[in-house]
Amino acid sequence: MAAQRNRPARSELVLLCLFFGMPWEARARQISYSVPEEIEKGSFVGNISKDLGLEPQELAERGVRIVSRGRTQLFALNPRSGSLVTAGRIDREELCAQSARCLVSFNILVEDRVKLFGIEIEVTDINDNAPKFQAENLDIKINENVAPGMRFPLPEAIDPDVGVNSLQNYQLSPNKHFSLGVQSRASGVKYPELVLERALDREEEALHHLVLTAFDGGNPLRSGTVLVSVTVFDANDNAPVFTLPEYRVSVPENAPVGTRLLTVTATDKDEGANGEVTYAFRKLPDTQLVKFQLNKYTGEIKISENLDYEETGFYEIEIQAEDGGAYLATAKVLITVEDVNDNSPEVTITSLFSPVTEDSPLGTVIALLNVHDLDSEQNGQVTCSISGNLPFKLEKSIDNYYRLVTHRALDREQVSSYNITVTAKDGGSPPRSTETHFTLQVADINDNAPTFSRISYVTYIPENNPRGASIFSVTALDPDSKENAQVIYSLAEDTIQGTPLSSYISINSDTGVLYALRSFDYEQFRDIQMLVTASDSGNPPLSSNVSLSLFVLDQNDNAPEILYPALPTDGSTGVELAPRSAEPGYLVTKVVAVDRDSGQNAWLSYRLLKASEPGLFAVGLHTGEVRTARALLDRDALKQSLVVAVQDHGQPPLSATVTLTVAVADSIPDVLADLGTLESPANPDDSSLTLYLVVAVAVVSCVFLAFIIVLLALRLWRWHSSRLLKAPADGLAGVPASHFVGVDGVRAFLQTYSHEVSLTADSQKSHLIFPQPNYADTLISQESCEKRDPLSLLDDSKFPIEDTPLVPAECSSSDAVDRGSLGFPERQGPSEN
Repeated sequence: MAAQRNRPARSELVLLCLFFGMPWEARARQISYSVPEEIEKGSFVGNISKDLGLEPQELAERGVRIVSRGRTQLFALNPRSGSLVTAGRIDREELCAQSARCLVSFNILVEDRVKLFGIEIEVTDINDNAPKFQAENLDIKINENVAPGMRFPLPEAIDPDVGVNSLQNYQLSPNKHFSLGVQSRASGVKYPELVLERALDREEEALHHLVLTAFDGGNPLRSGTVLVSVTVFDANDNAPVFTLPEYRVSVPENAPVGTRLLTVTATDKDEGANGEVTYAFRKLPDTQLVKFQLNKYTGEIKISENLDYEETGFYEIEIQAEDGGAYLATAKVLITVEDVNDNSPEVTITSLFSPVTEDSPLGTVIALLNVHDLDSEQNGQVTCSISGNLPFKLEKSIDNYYRLVTHRALDREQVSSYNITVTAKDGGSPPRSTETHFTLQVADINDNAPTFSRISYVTYIPENNPRGASIFSVTALDPDSKENAQVIYSLAEDTIQGTPLSSYISINSDTGVLYALRSFDYEQFRDIQMLVTASDSGNPPLSSNVSLSLFVLDQNDNAPEILYPALPTDGSTGVELAPRSAEPGYLVTKVVAVDRDSGQNAWLSYRLLKASEPGLFAVGLHTGEVRTARALLDRDALKQSLVVAVQDHGQPPLSATVTLTVAVADSIPDVLADLGTLESPANPDDSSLTLYLVVAVAVVSCVFLAFIIVLLALRLWRWHSSRLLKAPADGLAGVPASHFVGVDGVRAFLQTYSHEVSLTADSQKSHLIFPQPNYADTLISQESCEKRDPLSLLDDSKFPIEDTPLVPAECSSSDAVDRGSLGFPERQGPSEN
């Protein structure tokens, strides 16, 4: 079938020629159908296969198709169903116009039999068109003097439908002055006319609006209308009249200059010059006159100056209208200015309570703020807030007031002032905001005590300081301010050796500088412990204490003091005994001296300053022992005079001297005999004095012998005890000797060490002191020390500064005499420290 449809047109012409050339086949059957217009494409028209006597599938096999000449096919064959259907939109008015009957004819060719069948389809009309006037408006002008009964022609309506679906009748809207008349022509067409039923009065109504409606008879019923305006002419006998007694308009305050607000309209029923109306402001204040502009001919009102809602939110203007006949009319124009968010909030600090004390309780009012926004409604709704992590918060009060209150505890020592920023923000779109800054000072309270930089202080001062000398300075800081931070220094009441501390030391109450009121003496006391108090000037005052240790440093202010030999109080000179049989190194005597200073200032050295026989005697550098340097000779004088100097190691060094008289003799009687020959008796009583002297020496010798025995017994007992308590005794080895040896102990030793006897010869007094047996062993064993160099017995650098060198360090403790029984401690070895 598709191939047949695509055959060339000339094949169809051949078939047509054959068809027309065969008369016996020329007969065609007529088939009629009916279909309404405007049905959808593909709608069923008729069962063509049945009417042709064929089966649906035979339509394609036999080449059944529609044959037409140059006309758009409105119908088509459906080969599967064997029916005739619409091929497109069918418009009866387009095909047949106003014809009463609309027929569409075409042929169907059965190609294998070369048969034609005529098809005639009647397209029936539907009411798809409404009556329509050529114009939508019609103006008719009528003078008011026209008499009733006058007819005025009206336009006709056109309806392309036919039959009952075409135009059937006209209708006029109700009006007391006019009616409708319908006339028919010979062709049956109807046309309308306007009939004046009642005289017109322009003053009553100058313009009449009528509606003419045309109806058809279809189902559904359709109609068309035209607006008929009847204008009535009249004389000038009426004043202008505004369309409204009051005109209302709203305008935003930010409307630009030149914005049209509204147009007022006044009408005058008259015509011509008498009906021409002009407009003007009436009784308008000058302040409003510059705000608005009125067009005198059109009644248009515009803005001539910027509006401000905050200045004036409402304007009431009176407008007058005047026609050419001097008739006037007035109307009011009410202009409402709408607010826009053109004003930022304003924050006023009504009250500011600054400074505020740092101990203020929570909820204390700091400031009272007033917030105001000139805008209205939402644009004037203001909320306030503070920025930053501050110990304050805002609370809403009455009206537009806010209270700034404390929210957390304040501490002036951490933050002494706050820079507070209050932000006020309105609810406009977009919102506007304002920031207000102010400073709040925090007042101090005395909540902090003065604090010293250290928990204790240590200072040193050399002795013999000048009175009033500055010793030390303490400083205490108080984080408070003003009088709460003003620190006053004082010393706690105390006593030193029964004397008030205030008599020794004073402190400047303002600066904390300590001064010495006395010259300190290291030999009197070596340290002072005191308590310094720092108090502020608050109410009540707060204070804190700190301990101060003041150590007195020793100076070389004491010369060595020679304890032995002591100068007799009666003016005589002491005499030491040296036997002529003495070997070199024989201990003749010992110079004992002490120094009240300590350390190096008390480290003593001895030297022979002058001798009557040079080279006969030597003095131990550190021991003060006077020994024979060589064997005594017969030629050596009986009486030897020695001057021994004792010097300390201070800077500068101080020294003392002592003069020793040594008698060279083998026995006391020899001494007495020799002394007798030295001096001639001046008094006959000298013989009796000599007798007394001999008796006294004998008694002293016995007492001394008893003392030696007791001393040996005590030594044996101590030696036994030291064996048992060796460990505890070793624990004291590091204790400085100065802690055990005192001047009083040395004096006790010397009292036991020597005895005095007075001799008188020739009215001159001489003081003779005799050494007792085992004299050398009493101080230091000769065997342990005699073979050593006296100059190397003591290393100065190895002695403790505070130790008084009385016994050479090289001699062992087993060779020394029991010094505890004589008031001397055991001599300790040199300390490396």
